[in-house]
Amino acid sequence: MNIDLEIYSPVHQISDKIFEEQGLSVFVKRDDLIHPLISGNKWRKLKYILLKASAENKKHLVTFGGAYSNHLLATAAAAAKFGFKSTGIVRGESVENDTLFLCRLHGMNLIFVDRESYRHKETLFHKYFSTDAHSFFIDEGGSSIAGAQGCAELVDELTETFDHIFCACGTGTTAAGIINGLQAHQSTTQFNAIPVFKNGEFMRNEIDRHLLHPANYNLHIDYHFGGYAKTNAELISFIKRFVADTGILIEPVYTGKMLYAVYDLAAKRYFKSGSKILAIHTGGLIGLLGMKDKF
Repeated sequence: MNIDLEIYSPVHQISDKIFEEQGLSVFVKRDDLIHPLISGNKWRKLKYILLKASAENKKHLVTFGGAYSNHLLATAAAAAKFGFKSTGIVRGESVENDTLFLCRLHGMNLIFVDRESYRHKETLFHKYFSTDAHSFFIDEGGSSIAGAQGCAELVDELTETFDHIFCACGTGTTAAGIINGLQAHQSTTQFNAIPVFKNGEFMRNEIDRHLLHPANYNLHIDYHFGGYAKTNAELISFIKRFVADTGILIEPVYTGKMLYAVYDLAAKRYFKSGSKILAIHTGGLIGLLGMKDKF
C-alpha cells in the first residue's frame, strides 16, 4: 500500500493594530491547507498510525468520536484515499449532520453507542471487531504516541525561530508532539497550550503522558468560553472580524479560541515587545457547518 503523506503548510503573517503597537510579529502555520478533509493536525496525527496499520497488514480502521468529530471525518477520508475500510463508533444517539454525511460518503460505517458505553473504547472495539483480524484500533482524536510523533515534525518545517508557539488542545496529542519537536531542536521557544474544555488544568496530564521528556510550557485555561464546543457573542464577533480582516477561515471550537487568546494576551501586554509568535491552525473547518446558527 502506497501512503503518500506529503505536507503543504505555509506560514502566513497577520497584522493588527494591537500587534503593531507592541512590535509583535504574529504568524499562522496553515495546517488547514494540508488537505480539505484530512485537515490540519489530523493529517499529522494519522501519519504514523496509518503507516503502522499498513505495516501490520491491517485493512480496517476503527476509531471513535462525537457526531461532529473532525477526527472521524479525517479518518474516513484517509481510509478512502489510502485503500482502507473504516468504521466510526459515534458517541450518543443516532443523528444526521453534514460531518457524518461526509463520513458515510467516504465509505465509513457508523455505529452509534450510548455515552456510558462509549467511555470504554477498547471494550467496544473487542465487542464489535474481535473476530476481524484486519481491524485496527485508533483512539479518539488519534491520541497516541504515534500521533504525537507526526505532530513533532511540524517543528522540522519551521524556517524561522519564534519566541512563542500557540496551539489549541483537545486531546493534548498535538501539543505534546510540538513540545517534543521543540526539545529535539533544543529550542528555547515557549509553548502555549489553549485547552478548549472548561476546567482545562487536567490537560497538563494529557499532554505530559505523550512527552518524551519532562517540559515546561504554559497552559492558558481561561479561553474555553463555557466548555467544549461552547461559544458566546464575544467569540463569534472575534471570529467574524478575524476572517474578514485576514481571509483565513477559523471556527469556534479550536482555532477560534486559540487565536482569541493570542489577541487577548497581546491586549494584556503578556508578550515582551518585539516577540515573534506562531499560532498553529489545526484545521477542522467542516465543523462550522454545524454551527451556522451561532453566526
